Amino acid sequence: MRIVRHHEFGAPSVLRVEEADTPAPGPGEVLIRAEAVGVNFAECQRRQGIPVGGPATLPGSPGGDVAGTVEAVGEGVTEVRVGDRVVTGVGADGYAEYVVTRADWLFTIPEGIDAGQATSLPIPAQTAYHVIVTAGRLQAGESVLITAAAGGIGHLLVQMAKALGAGQVLAAASSPDKLDFAASLGADTTVDYSRDDWTEQVMAATGGRGVDLVLETVGGDVLTRSVKLTAPFGRTVVYGTAGGEVPAVEVDDIFDNRTVMGFSMWGVMRHRPDAMARGARELLDMVATGKVRPVVHAELPLEEAAAAHALMEARAQLGRVVLVP
Repeated sequence: MRIVRHHEFGAPSVLRVEEADTPAPGPGEVLIRAEAVGVNFAECQRRQGIPVGGPATLPGSPGGDVAGTVEAVGEGVTEVRVGDRVVTGVGADGYAEYVVTRADWLFTIPEGIDAGQATSLPIPAQTAYHVIVTAGRLQAGESVLITAAAGGIGHLLVQMAKALGAGQVLAAASSPDKLDFAASLGADTTVDYSRDDWTEQVMAATGGRGVDLVLETVGGDVLTRSVKLTAPFGRTVVYGTAGGEVPAVEVDDIFDNRTVMGFSMWGVMRHRPDAMARGARELLDMVATGKVRPVVHAELPLEEAAAAHALMEARAQLGRVVLVP
């Protein structure tokens, strides 16, 4: 089978398609023939040697969200059968024609969405759900600011915020196309955080009060300024630093009863399995009822994994970037 690996850290060009044996499922595992593989930004960082969301090791073989058909099941598997269409997140060896994973980590692909859209369900959509619900504790009627609102997770957060009854959804992104995209998904207010006056725009849009909840993943100056935009007793949840910079939070910025929290999806998986199960049910209901609709920006063949990473790093996508084996 074909699989994408890299034997050095560096630019997207280090990614290469190689031949490998098709893996066999062990006890409690399944073999999936991949139809689509979702590309996550953390894999771009690990390819560079940055240990984000997991170790950066060599040789490297990126993980991702794999949607496809169950080809074989290991001993003791009762959750699914050969022929079922499923999707799952894998930590490594994900850019491949065949993937082995645990049977209890699978989603059945809902009717009405294709394999590319389904790749949003395991990692991006679950991350979005737990960022806004488990960590952010969004309450109906509250205002929420979402940075990188046109990205693979951000565009889901915009829709979830509306579905969960947010009073005002403010979407921040870095280009007119991204802002239009976020508005088409339901954002009430859009701001361009590449402009110097974007924080003033947020304050004006909230009547000078600030926002109840900030969901931040850009890092750097955007994070620093986002904390200052949080209303008294508001929360900032930091779930990534795509810009690579993690600034120190000024103590004075949190004394007005503000909370700043770092979020890890892996932490939820390890410490809150009950929340994982609840989140999966509620997330699938949102998708089934059309309240949340994953958007695929581009589908590229497996051989163009480097182009997919370059697209992600250019921050050019509106929604999800997918590889097709």
